[in-house]
Amino acid sequence: MSAETPAPDITVRELQQLIRDRYHATDSARGVPGTFMWLIEEVGELATSLHENAPDQSPTPEQQANLSEEFADVLAWLTTLANVAGVDLAAALTKYTDPDRVKGVKP
Repeated sequence: MSAETPAPDITVRELQQLIRDRYHATDSARGVPGTFMWLIEEVGELATSLHENAPDQSPTPEQQANLSEEFADVLAWLTTLANVAGVDLAAALTKYTDPDRVKGVKP
């Protein structure tokens, strides 16, 4: 996608189904522990990418592209882990849409 053309929106449910359709056989064979390790590896890559962008400077186009890719990888692996663990992410996220359930912010 170019900077001028926004990416199409996808719901959490659609993303979870897309990941399930493409990868579930391999993911379920790997199991929760192995999938969790892949997620943590991607979180580490995101941390490195964030660290490489100095807080007082705007990221270069290449750095921004890398950040976007790493965020996408973390989201995909989290979704994969949810599939393997049998968690419906869309349902789980209602925790944040119910005003009586979540109050305040963490310091």
